[in-house]
Order: sequence, then C-alpha cells, then structure tokens
Amino acid sequence: MIKRILILIGVILILTIAGIFIALLSDDNVVKTGLVIGEKAPEFSGINQDGEKLSLTSLVEKGPVVLIFYRGYWCPYCNKHLSELQDSLNYILQKGASVIAISPEKGEFVNKSVQQTKASFSILSDSNYLIMKKYKVDYKVATKKVMAYKMFKMDINKTNGDNSNILPVPATYIIGADGKIKWIHFNPDYKKRASIQEIILNL
Repeated sequence: MIKRILILIGVILILTIAGIFIALLSDDNVVKTGLVIGEKAPEFSGINQDGEKLSLTSLVEKGPVVLIFYRGYWCPYCNKHLSELQDSLNYILQKGASVIAISPEKGEFVNKSVQQTKASFSILSDSNYLIMKKYKVDYKVATKKVMAYKMFKMDINKTNGDNSNILPVPATYIIGADGKIKWIHFNPDYKKRASIQEIILNL
C-alpha cells in the first residue's frame, strides 16, 4: 500500500512539473507585429540607471540608436543578450551608434540587470509601458504562465510593480540619424534575439 502511494505521489509530481513546463512554453497569443522599416521612430524619454535624462531626439542627433526591449533581470535569455551587447559594445560605438535598453521592470531591478550583465549602456525603466506601447512590443502574459514563472522565482508582478502581466516582445530596433527605423528584429519567441553581427551589419 505504501509503495502504491509513493508511486502515485511520484506520478502527480511528474504531471505537475510537466504542467509547469508546458505553461512556460505555451503561446501567449502574441499578436503584436511591431513597427515597420521606414517608419518615423516614436519619441521617448526617460532616466537611466545613472540618473541621466535621455531622449530619442537628443540621441539621434549624435548618430544611430540601437533600441533593445528586454523582459527583466530574471530572464536568462535577456541577460545573455545584454551581456553579448556589452561585450561587443565598442564595435557598435565605433559605428557612431548608441545603445539603449528598455524594460518594464522597476528601477531597483534594472540595477540587478546592470549587475548581472555589466551593462555600461543606458537602461530605462518603462514602468508604465508607454515606450513599449509606442513601439508595439507590449503583450499580456497568460495567467497560467505568470503562475508558472512564480514557481521558478520569476515574479513579473513584483519586478514590474503591478498585476497587469505585461511584457515586451524582446525586439531590437535600429533607428537612423534621420529618426527613421532602418532595421528591426521582432520575434515573439523570446529565445530568439538579434545577433551582434546583424546589428553591426545594419548600422
């Protein structure tokens, strides 16, 4: 009898874990398509992790802008991408461009992103999702996925500071010195990001 109970408990645990992974991999029905090449990039401004106020207008006056949207410090794919950007930052800067990353996470968690990735480029907290909405990258995460994330200590309600369950498609926009979008990487699959080579080739 005890052996059967243990087997039953084991099966339940396996099914529970399988359910969590299915939830993590499930489609959030992301229907956003982002902006399009040639479109005027929407203006935005914000304060970076060093307390400096930045705006798109002031940035494009100096050259092209690489605009990155990422989900949060808790996302390993985001950390990998930001780290790769930092590692190759000089190649981007040599093209006369600047890099700006945007995240819905609150300032204290932006600082964690900086600590984990050693990012020296500016990161802005888009806590009201205003920039994300302008660039059409925002989407609502399925409730079951939010719960699954929490099982793995990834609490987007805490990091974003509300219960809206909104995250960005991890998109990359290259904005030319004329203020127009010249290249886009937009993929609802959060595991797929713009490569450094692609970014440099399109600057």
